[in-house]
Order: sequence, then structure tokens, then C-alpha cells
Amino acid sequence: MSRASVPGLPSRHPIGEQLPAMYAEDDFAQRFTSGLDTVLAPVFATLDSLPYYFDPRVTPADFLSWLAGWVGGVDDPRWPVALRREAVARAVELHRWRGTRRGMVEALRLVLGVAAEVSGDGGAAWSATPGGELPPAPSAEVLVRVWPERGEEVDADRVRDLVRALCPVHTVCRVEVLSGPPAGEGR
Repeated sequence: MSRASVPGLPSRHPIGEQLPAMYAEDDFAQRFTSGLDTVLAPVFATLDSLPYYFDPRVTPADFLSWLAGWVGGVDDPRWPVALRREAVARAVELHRWRGTRRGMVEALRLVLGVAAEVSGDGGAAWSATPGGELPPAPSAEVLVRVWPERGEEVDADRVRDLVRALCPVHTVCRVEVLSGPPAGEGR
């Protein structure tokens, strides 16, 4: 059902009651303004609840896509509504960590429900001594290892697509899908 047409929704501010007294008994004026009340009632209801439209945890499901675009979040209509709400609610936090190990691990956990380990730094090297020798060049590859967190099967193509979207453009990201946590991990 659309918010634009809610059958029987009464207007909280009937126009007929706000007309001058001489129109209070005028049948045509009352019927005419009653028709306007029917059209305006959903508008008033929407405006009365406007703050809730900006809260992803309670906004109408059909409004989530717009809200996700507004905060730069990811919204996939194929996801369950609860996951879509969580992705929009955490969009700002995930943007803060975008391009980092933490950001990639959190996004993979949120969006795909997988645990992840990210190793490699994408080729960054520095020296703590001004004018000193640079350390040897590190590997320019970032390795992302993922495994199921909730016992579900991991969709490798979706993992690769998400990692490709999250990996900084100057780095090469390689994905390994594991059946469980890497050896030595206490997870």
C-alpha cells in the first residue's frame, strides 16, 4: 500500500472546520473541502512523522534506497530488510574506515555475513628516520581471506565483487575463500 492513498485516513486538520462560520452549514463547501482533506491527509501524516523517515531502523522499506543514496550507503533490494536497514545505519561508520583493513573486514561481515582476515598493505613503505634509507619494497598485493561466520556457504563471486569495490584503486587485492578460520585462529 502506498502512503499516497490510505483509505479512510482522517485528516488531523480538516479544512471544513477552519472555514469562516458562513460556510459551516454550506453542504457544497463541506463536501469540497472533505475531498481536499482526503488528498492532504497522507501529506500531513508524512510530515508529522518526518523525523522517522531519516532513521534507517524505522523508515518505510521503500524509502531505504533513497536514504542509502543520501548517506552514501549501499542498498541492494535483494537483501533482507533488516540487513538493508543495518547497512544504511552503519554507512557513515563504514565510510570512515573505507580503504582500511578494518573497513574491509566490517563491510564483509555486514554485507555478506563472512569473517575475514586482511594481510598485506598494498605496497606502502616509510622510514622513521628523515633522509634515511627506505625499507625494502613490500608486496603490492593485499590478501583477503574469508570464511563462513554462521555456517553458511560463501558466495565467492559476491565476495570478489565487494572486495573489488572496497579495495583501494592503487592496490591489487587477491581473495581466498576458506571453509573455516585459518589454522591458529581462535575464532
